[in-house]
Amino acid sequence: MNEGFGAVVVAAGSSQRMGGIGSKVFADLGGKPVLRWSLEALSQSSRVEEICVVCRPEDRDAAQQAAEGLATPCVFIEGGDTRQESVWNGVTALQPDWGYLLIHDGARPFVTPEIIENVCKDALQFGASTAAVPSKDTCKLRDASGFVEATPPRDRLSAVQTPQAFERGMYEYAARRAQNEGLDCTDDCQLIEWAGGQVKLSEGGYQNIKLTTPEDMVTARAFLGETEKEGTSMRVGYGYDVHRLVPDRALVLGGVRVPFKQGLLGHSDADVLTHAICDALLGAAALGDIGRLFPDTDPQYEGADSLHLLEEVCRLLRSHGYQIGNIDATLIAQRPKVAPYVPEMRENLAAACGLALGQVSVKATTEEGLGFTGAGDGMAASAVCCLW
Repeated sequence: MNEGFGAVVVAAGSSQRMGGIGSKVFADLGGKPVLRWSLEALSQSSRVEEICVVCRPEDRDAAQQAAEGLATPCVFIEGGDTRQESVWNGVTALQPDWGYLLIHDGARPFVTPEIIENVCKDALQFGASTAAVPSKDTCKLRDASGFVEATPPRDRLSAVQTPQAFERGMYEYAARRAQNEGLDCTDDCQLIEWAGGQVKLSEGGYQNIKLTTPEDMVTARAFLGETEKEGTSMRVGYGYDVHRLVPDRALVLGGVRVPFKQGLLGHSDADVLTHAICDALLGAAALGDIGRLFPDTDPQYEGADSLHLLEEVCRLLRSHGYQIGNIDATLIAQRPKVAPYVPEMRENLAAACGLALGQVSVKATTEEGLGFTGAGDGMAASAVCCLW
């Protein structure tokens, strides 16, 4: 049997628990994408013959950039609806020559060549292995009502990591059988165990963490000694925008078409609320303003959906390694009454930014008949945001 390893790096998740960072594997960590750290470690292993990166279609270009210059050949494939499907896509994209598979989460940047070697050696000897560390915590098994059902002995518990390695025929048998029976496993070892195989626990490392929440990114940067470096502290941005009200224009606020006899004048859809948020985000990152990024002299932005512009702003922030903590925006208008539309605005804005609903606040106020907004000549909006 060929003892070469084909590696599958899973990087197709949506990163929903990362608080608006977007795809976490492309966030900046120590001057390079999170994914690059894993790819470099795998490429340094003499046992890994080929790497397949499993990613979302919209992330393919970023994944290819993260893999540039690797010594090991690298291919790319689209992920599936579940982790198990994504891994299978990666396995089938590898050359059939390799007798063993090495599966790793792209969000574990601190895997080392030593951990990779440990796992590969054990897979060659036992057929299946995984990086793991002894559990530091006492764990409880809970029942359906949320009460403690049992306390397993801590000295027998291990926290399982990746990479995980398998004899290829063993893995493919287990995966096909699970597909036929409708079983979906969140862990590749679980798949082998369910099919009757045994998995050897190989020596992992406590620093081989998986980046799942914003707190994990703070920990990762602390490992690299980045906590005091520029760009890792909290940053606050402020945005303000104003547009004139005119006849024969749709009134779009926060991506919602609000019924009214007038609309806001502008080169795009003139969504004053979304524009203020864009400027707050850009300002916090010192990346200019919406007028510089989407100039009104460019015909491609004529009538543009401002939510799409906001999505572009958020992508730009992520490419510079920023995460959005929260957004607080205020719409200033005498009429119409927009309170009934605020929940939908929040949903639209949160979705465009990749945030949870609780991270986006939208308020509306009048100026008691004063000024241009009070006279009904236009609308204004202000926004503040927090980045880190």
